[in-house]
Amino acid sequence: MKVAFPEAPEPSDEAAEAGRLLFAGPVDFVKGVVAMDGLPPADRPEVCFAGRSNVGKSSLINALTGRKGIARASNTPGRTQEINYFALGDHSYLVDLPGYGYAQAPVAVVAKWQALLKQYLAGRPTLRRAFALIDARHGVKPVDHEIMTLLDRSAVPFQVVVTKADKIGATTLAATLAQVESELQRHPAAFPELVVTSSEKGRGIATLRAIIDGLGRA
Repeated sequence: MKVAFPEAPEPSDEAAEAGRLLFAGPVDFVKGVVAMDGLPPADRPEVCFAGRSNVGKSSLINALTGRKGIARASNTPGRTQEINYFALGDHSYLVDLPGYGYAQAPVAVVAKWQALLKQYLAGRPTLRRAFALIDARHGVKPVDHEIMTLLDRSAVPFQVVVTKADKIGATTLAATLAQVESELQRHPAAFPELVVTSSEKGRGIATLRAIIDGLGRA
């Protein structure tokens, strides 16, 4: 039976305002982690962002927080080699995972990142949801299936966030969303709604803020 993956609806005014207030409040960089023993205490809910290098992850986090430089945007794939923790006040953690699909990174470095990701995803009890970022211009690629399969095996619910929706036309975007829906049929941990975003135009930002706020209250 085919599972539908519609675009997430606009949040209610109340939910949108709660999400806005969450991200308008304190957002502080806590630490960059290179090993599991460096993780902060699991004392609050957290969500994580995963995506291929250059998918627009840093730009999306900057747009969510309304702070241009809180997550480092770079044209060099694989620059971020740590699990970066940000505290949303006392509400929750927002976790920026290392980019994957890093063609320019040494094999040993890639292996180390992959091992850390596996340990984190399998062993973080307060992780409420992972957001798997997919570039609207490219759709789901084989390397994306690797991280999604890891999320499946780790029993971590994940939701696809389509980035850079402003970079293509409506017809092309519709084709991308259909491709994403088709590819997600093989992933049982996928949450059945897509969030379509544009960091530059603001599309989907209020929706994603409201989702993160709700997960922190669950």
